[in-house]
Amino acid sequence: MRVIFMGSPEFSVPVLEALVDAGHEIACVYCQPPRPAGRGKKDRPTPVQARAEAMGLPVRHPVNFKNPEDVAEFVALNAEVAVVVAYGLLLPQSILDAPKLGCLNIHASLLPRWRGAAPIHRAILEGDAETGVCIMQMEAGLDTGPVLLRRETLISAEDTTASLHDRLSKMGAAAIVEALSTLADLTAVPQPEEGVTYAKKIDKSEAKIDWTRSATEIDRQIRGLSPFPGAWADYQGERIKFLSSRLVDGAGQPGEVMGTFTIACGDGSVEILTAQREGKRAMAVSEILKGMDVPKGSRFA
Repeated sequence: MRVIFMGSPEFSVPVLEALVDAGHEIACVYCQPPRPAGRGKKDRPTPVQARAEAMGLPVRHPVNFKNPEDVAEFVALNAEVAVVVAYGLLLPQSILDAPKLGCLNIHASLLPRWRGAAPIHRAILEGDAETGVCIMQMEAGLDTGPVLLRRETLISAEDTTASLHDRLSKMGAAAIVEALSTLADLTAVPQPEEGVTYAKKIDKSEAKIDWTRSATEIDRQIRGLSPFPGAWADYQGERIKFLSSRLVDGAGQPGEVMGTFTIACGDGSVEILTAQREGKRAMAVSEILKGMDVPKGSRFA
């Protein structure tokens, strides 16, 4: 098919690659504009733009589609379908109606659960047993369109947002290739009104650990906010980010170190497996302890 691809972050890159590998003609790639990043605050292209340019694909990045010229250029591409995955803009009806077969969105949840910006984070934070990807026919509402195809995956006790992100990205790539190859045979199923939840954007204020909460909640917080923004606690004036953990037996005062980076919570304990000190890279706890003393009985705040 002649496809317009619309995506911006790393999550979208495997989808673009899969569409090209499947033989689809990419009429144009749309992504968010380059933005200042890094120490020098130089404009940095999105991962999708960088990959598309490396593949020799044309790229456009309008700020929005309020300019009639941008809409006209989109329509003039004469695409059969647009594939949208984590693009970062709400699309006006003029864009949704332009491709002959409309716009298909790859959403990283089992709709109608976790519509919105942060479905992967929220699924782990809330302790969901499973999640997945949906191929959705887009309409004007926020992730409200009928679903053409869905694929499920279990969320393990070790999954972080990073690991689930990578798995769902690959699942979405496979699912959209399948959907495009069988589009005429797929039925668009309206989402039920029951079970709707919204995955609001993650706020950095959610990252501070409150050790009076249960170990189950804190373990989900650590895994759900890994790698960004990273759940954190204070240790002797230094902010330590925790990036992976597991539930373990043990009880003590909230924040008390029970053993090798095992920390007591309001109910139960968590063992920290991967962490990051200020100004350092993420490391396994065994590495961190070579340069950091965390004796039994000390406290995280």
